[in-house]
Amino acid sequence: MSAAATRGSSIVSTAARRARVATSGGFAAQGFVYALLLTSLEQFKDRYGVGDGQITLVVLGVCALAALGTLVADRVARGRAGSRGALAAGLSVLVTAVAVVSAAPTFAVLVLGFAVYGLGLGLVDAGTNMQAVSVQRAYGRSLLTGFYAAWSVGGIAGAVLVSVTAGTVSLGPVAFVLWSGILVASLAAFLVAVAGWHRDRAAETAADTGADVAGRVPWGPVLLLGLGVVAYYVADTAVSTWSTIYLGDVLDATSRIAPLGYAAYLATTLVSRVAGDPLVRRHGRAAVVRVAAVVGAVGLTLVVVAPGTPVALLGFAVTGAGLGVIAPLCFSAAGALAPGHADAVVARLNVFNYVGAVLGGVLVGAIGSGSTLRAGFVVPVLLVVAVAVVAPRFGRRGTAAPGAGGSEALAGSAGPVTASGGTVRSTDEEVR
Repeated sequence: MSAAATRGSSIVSTAARRARVATSGGFAAQGFVYALLLTSLEQFKDRYGVGDGQITLVVLGVCALAALGTLVADRVARGRAGSRGALAAGLSVLVTAVAVVSAAPTFAVLVLGFAVYGLGLGLVDAGTNMQAVSVQRAYGRSLLTGFYAAWSVGGIAGAVLVSVTAGTVSLGPVAFVLWSGILVASLAAFLVAVAGWHRDRAAETAADTGADVAGRVPWGPVLLLGLGVVAYYVADTAVSTWSTIYLGDVLDATSRIAPLGYAAYLATTLVSRVAGDPLVRRHGRAAVVRVAAVVGAVGLTLVVVAPGTPVALLGFAVTGAGLGVIAPLCFSAAGALAPGHADAVVARLNVFNYVGAVLGGVLVGAIGSGSTLRAGFVVPVLLVVAVAVVAPRFGRRGTAAPGAGGSEALAGSAGPVTASGGTVRSTDEEVR
């Protein structure tokens, strides 16, 4: 390696370390704000005198605007600001959204606040994944499940905060507990703006010419990964949106116990994500996805049949232990499909997030409104079982394709080495 290359590698490594911290902060802030708002839905119902039907419509609106936010993130990422700018902007939008929601005097204003939140959520969802894929490529090894672990840490903190303050801190006239979300999102936005990953534009000129990306992306693997993303977010959104209400309304849990279902889910999700990268390197992506889906289905089944709060809490915990690695592995593989256009591919895959969110949040809620939330949780069970069935198509363990190397090859499951003929191979496996 030449002296110039060595100096460049050193500079990139320093920038990548800073960007890794900033991106982790973005994931953590996203999880924290998300948990704050979602575990407060039961209290919002009481504050404004609304039912599950109105909450379902709010969730639907958030999903629709989040999909729009993803498209905006794609456009911003193609400009000079890159995905760093998209993520910083999204976190700033979350600050505004939380401020509106916390002080909303009427349900109509609350809906407006959640609409702003939906737009920011899409920007942050896409921006965090874009930044994560870029940092992972700079490091040359799998990092995605670790970034998602940071999200889980933030989510656990938010859910526990709502739990310990429920019934002791008033929501009116201002929900001051939510202001912690303003502080956390503001700090994360600053950190990302200062230290987020800024791509080497000279090295990616071909990716910035504005050329059509669709013809360069093997869409078969994208759709397969999309199935995994949809199934995961159906289950994840069902738990995050309805677990607190399910425990409170169906199983008569107290206002302090009800948010702990989501906290238990997030805690075991964190454990699975910390262990995710080593497990994939040892057993391969297909095996990990298969086992994760089976465990997740078992957990959701426990939720459906739970006779009381303890079994339901156990079910949510088992669900998190199973499903925590599915989404990061999907996005990790997406970044490998078209290395020169990773941001665009990630943005497109992220749209499947909201397909799953609609099904998980809206369909589960609609079924719950028509019968019971117990029946609503059957939907994610079926979809997660489908992921277990198709898991072998997620890839098999193998070797790097000929010609792989340099910045194109990543150690572990996430490494892109080639994308041709609709097949992407990595150093551990291939997505067909």
